Amino acid sequence: MFHFNQSPHQRGFTLIELMIVVAIMAVLATAAMPLRELAVKREKEHDLRVALRQIRNAIDAYKQAVDDGHIEKAADDSGYPPTLEDLVIGVPDIKNTEKKMIYFLRRLPRDPMFEALDVAGIEETPAADTWGKRSYESSAENPQEGEDVFDVYSLSEATGLNGIEYNKW
Repeated sequence: MFHFNQSPHQRGFTLIELMIVVAIMAVLATAAMPLRELAVKREKEHDLRVALRQIRNAIDAYKQAVDDGHIEKAADDSGYPPTLEDLVIGVPDIKNTEKKMIYFLRRLPRDPMFEALDVAGIEETPAADTWGKRSYESSAENPQEGEDVFDVYSLSEATGLNGIEYNKW
C-alpha cells in the first residue's frame, strides 16, 4: 500500500500560486509586446534610411559620371539615370577605350516599408517597383515619374517614429 503522507518539505504548488505566476507572466508579456513592435519599426526605419542613402548616392554618382563625360548624354537629357535598374546593370564608360562598364550599385535594395502595403504578389515585385520615382522635371511636393530618375521615395504613407510620413523622407 502507498501512503501519501507529505512532509512540509515535499509540498508542491497550490493552484492559487500557479495562477498568480501565470498572471504575472501574462502582464510581463503584454508589456513586452509594444516594445518588440517598436524595435521592429525602428529596424525597418533604419533599413529605409540606409536604402534611400544608397540609391540617392548612386543616382548622384551617375549624374557626376555624366557631367565628367564618362556616360553618353543626349542634348535634351537631364543626366540622371533613365531607370533604377541602370544603376545595377551598368553603363559603358565612353572615355575608356575598352568600353568597360561603370556600376553604381551591386544590387538595388527593396523598400522595407513596401511589405506593409497591401500589394498582391509582393514577393515577385521587382525591387525597382517597390520605390516611388521622381523625375528631374517634377516638383518635390508632387513627385511624378518621367524620362529619368532624379530621386526615390517610399510608397508607404505610414508615419514614422519622427512624425513624418515615410514617403516624405
